[in-house]
Amino acid sequence: MTTDSTKAGTTTANTAKTNTARTGEPNADTGGTGLSGAAADEGALSTLKRGILLSPEFRSGLPWTVVLALLATAGRVVVPIAVQQTIDRGLGAPGGPDIGFVRTAVLLCAVAVVGTAVCAYLLNVRLYKMSESGLASLRVKAFRHVHDLSMLTQSGERRGSLVSRVTSDVDQISQFMQSGGLMFLVSIGQLFVASLLMVVYSWQLALLVWVSFLPLAFALRSFQRILSRAYMRVRERTGDMLAAISESVVGAAVIRAYASEERTGRRVERTVDAHRDAQARAQAMVALTFPVSELVAAVATAAVVIVGTLLGIAGQVSAGELVAFLFLVTLFVSPMQTATEVFNQAQNAIAGWRRVLSVLDTAPDVADPGEDGETLPRGPVEVRFENVSFAYPGGPTVLHDVSVDIAPGSRVAVVGQTGSGKTTFAKLLTRLMDPASGRILVGGVPLDRVRFSSLRERIVMVPQDGFLFDASLADNIRYGRPDASDDDLVLALTELGLADWLDGLPDGLRTPVGQRGESLSAGERQLV
Repeated sequence: MTTDSTKAGTTTANTAKTNTARTGEPNADTGGTGLSGAAADEGALSTLKRGILLSPEFRSGLPWTVVLALLATAGRVVVPIAVQQTIDRGLGAPGGPDIGFVRTAVLLCAVAVVGTAVCAYLLNVRLYKMSESGLASLRVKAFRHVHDLSMLTQSGERRGSLVSRVTSDVDQISQFMQSGGLMFLVSIGQLFVASLLMVVYSWQLALLVWVSFLPLAFALRSFQRILSRAYMRVRERTGDMLAAISESVVGAAVIRAYASEERTGRRVERTVDAHRDAQARAQAMVALTFPVSELVAAVATAAVVIVGTLLGIAGQVSAGELVAFLFLVTLFVSPMQTATEVFNQAQNAIAGWRRVLSVLDTAPDVADPGEDGETLPRGPVEVRFENVSFAYPGGPTVLHDVSVDIAPGSRVAVVGQTGSGKTTFAKLLTRLMDPASGRILVGGVPLDRVRFSSLRERIVMVPQDGFLFDASLADNIRYGRPDASDDDLVLALTELGLADWLDGLPDGLRTPVGQRGESLSAGERQLV
């Protein structure tokens, strides 16, 4: 580690002999601090409400969306009304069929159907725009929060699992908001309008239909909790699968070097099989609702035919009203049957929402004081460790009551055996983690009071295993100073004695380095 006054007071933390498998440090397999599980304990409606409130775009123009949904469903009841009027007033008119009335009824029905189609189109467009805007906002919030989490918290989760929170989990929400959400709105409107018209025609038959579906409604409420847990397991297995696949792709060179392709393949297959089994169990539960809803619909239709015929004989229902009521029963049953599909998508989406919310509910344990924080003084600064101790979660203490003063302008090497805490020392100084006890001061300012923007300008950690982005050489060198010109980059390379190396590259500063810098050698990656 060096503190060099010749570099405008910038402090650079550099650890020699950095190890990559420190004793007690959390990793993808052993786990670490983990993410908050509070969201997993919430009810479905509570989760849905929180998820929608999280993205105001979902509620933008909602009243007009509801109006379009009602108009899109209102046109569907025009057909039963037209049928009833045609039978009772057209075909059954005194003195014989009234062809003119029938023609007018059919024409008005056609106009209403066209209007319904237009409203349905506008409803689709509004829902897609609202959902895409809301989901984009949700992805950005989740991504930024993941970056705000400490290194320990991130180490407690597999990278693929974290990525799935921002990608596939949000995709499940997207499917529900754009498809299931549309069916939900239309179904609610259709149920409301169909129920209202059924009461107008015959309250007795309407009551009969409701009673027939009442047990199914109660059963679905209980079934929802079981299905919710099943889809939560599906989302977890999806994260495991993505983690295993991404690790295998990134580590392909190591896998080939150790001839462990078969073992790695089996590991990936296990995660794929676990995902398949979890998905199959959830789908089997959903499939159970289809025949049950079909059975209830058949019972309700048969009951309406029998009781309606008796009411017709008693003169309480006309032939046209009975036929129209059967149309309305179909409109009533249809949302109940499609509700199973919406139910399926909703549970998948709620499971995804819970996983996203669990990320957002996890408070960063290394927080930026922001505007309330302090700025480091200019020029060389003193570094002081006062009785600092640190231990990784579940592991032994790595640093024991460390006290050290590093004078401004001095150069210090931190050496020690593997696992002795050299890299931990540097991470604490750069505040990638906070000490378990004691405190660190830089320029007389407690490190937890320094703004991240000021800290990152003054203290930088250069790890042994350098990470490069899939961009050009210039983009990677310029990453810490976006305003640096090409001349600045060439000058820096020349001062490091790398001018000949730069001249030997095919495209100079524009040479792509590949994913994680794999187009360069390990030594070249470190130099960059």
